[in-house]
Amino acid sequence: MSTVVHTITAPALPIPAPERVWYASYGSNMHLDRLATYIAGGTPPGAARTYPGCRDRRAPERSIAVELDGRLYFATESPVWTGGRGFYDPTAPGRMRGRAHLVTAEQMSDIAAQEMYRGPGEDLDLTVALRDGRDELGPGRYETMICPGVIEDIPVLAFTAPWTLHDVEVRNPSAAYLRYLAGGLLESGPWAEQDIAEYLSACPGAAGHWTAAQVQELLTTGIGC
Repeated sequence: MSTVVHTITAPALPIPAPERVWYASYGSNMHLDRLATYIAGGTPPGAARTYPGCRDRRAPERSIAVELDGRLYFATESPVWTGGRGFYDPTAPGRMRGRAHLVTAEQMSDIAAQEMYRGPGEDLDLTVALRDGRDELGPGRYETMICPGVIEDIPVLAFTAPWTLHDVEVRNPSAAYLRYLAGGLLESGPWAEQDIAEYLSACPGAAGHWTAAQVQELLTTGIGC
């Protein structure tokens, strides 16, 4: 845990193929217990899906708080949590909070595969994302890879949908899902409970359905309650 929000800087191009990357999570994988099911396998409390895990089951080397240009919003229907799921629109005005986990490129590939409802085991080609800052690997919900820059000369990678915030109808997220997001942001260190609650309750999809007080209450009930 750190009290610092780390800055993402523009890379010196071209970025060579990395052995390690910062996986920039902005949804439930900000919470280390939730991320552990992607890495080591298992079923997170409150979810309806079991994950096979990564080939390399080691925990992230580090996890740090980050902010990215763009916006978090909730849309589509999550079969895992029910309700809207989180997406990142790097073109929308604003700042999105997240948590970057230092993992191997192989682990990143396996995490991405599970986000895409595929089995782990195939390494992703990061060439286009590292060169252009974006690569649409497929039409699916988390098949667009974004590289907003580097931290400590290590590339930062995030996954989102190919569409933008304005191309899709936003949807109210569930309490179980928001609880993981709020818990992950709190666990990361620099943001206080009320600040986190205000941030999440203002995100499109949650706004108008969740008040800051209600989101803050989720933090007191505990993950999996």
